[in-house]
Amino acid sequence: MYRFVHTADIHLDSPLRSLALRDPRLADVIGNATRGAFVRIIELCFEEQVDALLIAGDLYDGDQTSMKTARFLAEHFRRLDAAGIRVFIVRGNHDAMSKITKELVLPDSVKVFTGRAEAMEINRAPGCTPIVIHGLSFAQPHAPESLLGRYKPAIEGAVNIGILHTSLGGAPGHDLYSPCTIADLSATGFRYWALGHVHKRSVVEGACAIVMPGMPQGRDINEAGPKSVTLVTIKDDRSVHIEERATSVAQFERVLVDANGIEDWRELASAISRALESKRNEVNSDHLVARVRIEGVTPLAWRIRRDTDLLKAEADDRASVIGACWVEKLEIVCRPAERGEEPSEDPLFELRRVIEEDILTSDAFQNELVGMAQEIRAQLPPESRDVFGADEVSFRHALTRLAHDGAESVMARLDPTGEGA
Repeated sequence: MYRFVHTADIHLDSPLRSLALRDPRLADVIGNATRGAFVRIIELCFEEQVDALLIAGDLYDGDQTSMKTARFLAEHFRRLDAAGIRVFIVRGNHDAMSKITKELVLPDSVKVFTGRAEAMEINRAPGCTPIVIHGLSFAQPHAPESLLGRYKPAIEGAVNIGILHTSLGGAPGHDLYSPCTIADLSATGFRYWALGHVHKRSVVEGACAIVMPGMPQGRDINEAGPKSVTLVTIKDDRSVHIEERATSVAQFERVLVDANGIEDWRELASAISRALESKRNEVNSDHLVARVRIEGVTPLAWRIRRDTDLLKAEADDRASVIGACWVEKLEIVCRPAERGEEPSEDPLFELRRVIEEDILTSDAFQNELVGMAQEIRAQLPPESRDVFGADEVSFRHALTRLAHDGAESVMARLDPTGEGA
């Protein structure tokens, strides 16, 4: 029997600039979460008495130069070395930019594959099924062509395990890196492919098990949900047993609050509290980090938009009472009940009409909005560029929604009565 833990996309010490600006305390929790998840991976290796840890790329998060990160990794790799647990690493697109990857001095039991494909046979007791681990690292941050053809062929009579950082056929929020297909991987004759790069978990079982473990710790709301690693057991009959093991310290989740018919501010705060508590009870991670979406038809619609900062403070307080619960952001999708036509002499009514009928629908405004969004999107990292939509239709829809939400917020702040225009 041969056992290993398979992980990828740890993005150790990933910077959290925007979150830090909004809430430094929450940024501290999330900033340390990647290390916490990594420690859990190490502890899992000890608990399950595995033979190896496989890291399929993006252990780091780019051009890291911190020696604190280097010392942290070296310490835990030495712990694995002392327990006789080997480590096999391929560099991904983020690791290729890291100076630590090339400069860190590691125990001999840690194998970092180079840009030249290698096949390493594992030393095993006589009579045990031979195990061969194949790996190939990114030499540069980009790999637009498939690397699969550069791997050494499967060793006959052995259980062949491949480690590859790849986008497969592509995924939303991920640029193409060493693209290949499930059929391509299956055709290699390998028994298990340990993949990395796509942050969402996927498993294909069969004669060739192909696993994308997802990331062990999410870093923002676009990486919501529980995170994990994969524990793999290759039995003496060459069968492969795959288990998912949770690792995330903090879990991002979207929380919906139904504001339909709510007329009292305290009742709204209580509804937020109930929704957060319900989600907190569902989440097994140490911390819940919630993006709260408040939607519905309510007389409080204008006040909610005008006083979002006050409602956020109320939500933060309710979350602190629940414990290990954080509100990352409020999303407001509320509107007042439909009313009859307002007096035309009301200046707010007239302003609302001009915004809705003349400005938001004008070609000049739409062109300016698209230009601004494209400029912002171009400055985002690849994994965040789908924030405005993954295609042209969703892009236009997102901009329309943002424009209308912005207009509603402006009107709410101009209305001193809180009754709407």
